[in-house]
Amino acid sequence: MMLAGVRAAQRALLRGASTIRALPQVRCEGSTTETKPTVRPADTVLTNQLTAFGEYIAEILPKYVQQVQVTCYGELEIMIHPDGVIPVLIFLRDHTNAQFKSLADLTAVDIPTRQNRFEIIYNLLSLQYNSRIRVKTYADELTPIDSIVSVHKAANWYEREVWDMYGVFFANHPDLRRILTDYGFEGHPFRKDFPLSGYVEVRYDDEVKRVVAEPVQLSQEFRKFDLSSPWEAFPAYREAPESPKLEAGETKETK
Repeated sequence: MMLAGVRAAQRALLRGASTIRALPQVRCEGSTTETKPTVRPADTVLTNQLTAFGEYIAEILPKYVQQVQVTCYGELEIMIHPDGVIPVLIFLRDHTNAQFKSLADLTAVDIPTRQNRFEIIYNLLSLQYNSRIRVKTYADELTPIDSIVSVHKAANWYEREVWDMYGVFFANHPDLRRILTDYGFEGHPFRKDFPLSGYVEVRYDDEVKRVVAEPVQLSQEFRKFDLSSPWEAFPAYREAPESPKLEAGETKETK
């Protein structure tokens, strides 16, 4: 009896399934097209707040702050005199309305056309107010910049990297050594006047059983220059042979 009941239920299910209609698949498409560019929209309120805060810093530290600006991406930049690196960063770290206690990055830019060719950039982060600020100063090949390791411990390796790549000297740094290049490296690779091939090359010498540094020598005899077009290897791109031209009064001979 139970087996007959199960079979009857299966037949009823099959009859019900045969009566179900397949729903048509409808594709939903937007009625409007995107015409705005995919960039960060301008925030007038944020720009005004950053401008007011920059003017506030310039009023408190007029001796060091030379220019304040807000970039097109809503980032506050403060240009200061090199002598004001320590006072400005201490103010931004300890002031109640700033609290920029985290040094996110420290880098440099080389612009040889300027009198002070190096631009030192400090990127600071305030976790208290979820805000960022960029402090810029300048230097040349001989003028040192005060180290900020006493203000931000994270600047230790950053300043070593800037010294290694650009040659900017940081005064009062606890351990100003090269950090990326090898021992005995000559020059600073990120300077715009540094040659792409460098000054020395490093190789292992089997005779002395150690790594030696020698002046760069670019050997030309092992280089092969093929000035022909690569398309000449394909028959479809070869130039068609010129057909003989007929003079006036001549007729083409037929075989």
